[in-house]
Amino acid sequence: MKIVILDGYTANPGDLSWEALKSIGELTVYDRTRPEEVIGRARDAEVVLTNKVCLGRQEIEQLPALRYVGVLATGYNVVDLQAASERGIVVTNVPAYSTESVAQMVFAHLLTVTNRTEHYAVKNRAGEWTMSPDFCYWDTLLTELAGKTFGIVGLGHIGQRVATIAQAFGMKVVAYTSKPADKLPAGIGKCTMEKLLAESDVVSLHCPLTPDTHHLINSQTLRHMKPTAILINTGRGPLVNDQDVADALQDNRLRAFCADVLTEEPPRSGNPLLSCERAFITPHIAWATQEARARLIAVAVHNVQAFAEGKPVNVVN
Repeated sequence: MKIVILDGYTANPGDLSWEALKSIGELTVYDRTRPEEVIGRARDAEVVLTNKVCLGRQEIEQLPALRYVGVLATGYNVVDLQAASERGIVVTNVPAYSTESVAQMVFAHLLTVTNRTEHYAVKNRAGEWTMSPDFCYWDTLLTELAGKTFGIVGLGHIGQRVATIAQAFGMKVVAYTSKPADKLPAGIGKCTMEKLLAESDVVSLHCPLTPDTHHLINSQTLRHMKPTAILINTGRGPLVNDQDVADALQDNRLRAFCADVLTEEPPRSGNPLLSCERAFITPHIAWATQEARARLIAVAVHNVQAFAEGKPVNVVN
């Protein structure tokens, strides 16, 4: 069995191993693959693994040996599922491997805004504290989380984990979710989107990207939010309208925007959020802790092994 990984670098830049796949078949790993290179590199492969390299109908129809596509992520929009199904090609994903890491990033972002530890560390390296006339100093607003309201949009695995951590900080948690109110975990109140935006001191987005949630946060919905609120997006970039959020920050209608995802990745240099002083942007790394990536690879290997044994798991088509 010939196995090809089209873009293995982000999951494994060298600190982990693909060795387990070699016991299943002949393995070739490419760090990155440009769209025009896909057919040439995958032409003879029965198994193709991809993270962000697209396998659309055009590619699938030109890969006669292909029997299996393993997505090295939870989202699988990079594969044309209908085209794969028509050919009898199995497509799998890796669900829920990054829950803990993404939830951790939510609070790394939140604490960046409320406590500004890196801001003070940088200033103190420049001698700011040594020149202080007092035993302490601060030049930013410092905020206690206990007693504040944390609004969660989308209550899947990550949303529920975020809720648990918020409760540990002593925060009131409300959620906008399709789950019935009597099925929510203890201590989480269900509310409408408008009420959540109006009452929350922190709003964190964890819903899937669909036509209904595209630009869920826009100039209209931002008007419902407190000017002191903090907006966090570790879900999908297009859940927010970048320009509308940048405008809200500029006009002091939003305290801060924290995001690990943007509409276009990597973003263009002109993205309005990149130059906003109160926009805190990380480069889509919430999933990328070494522990989460090790889980990702382990599940991906298990998926391939199960397929090879005729009992595929985590199938999405």
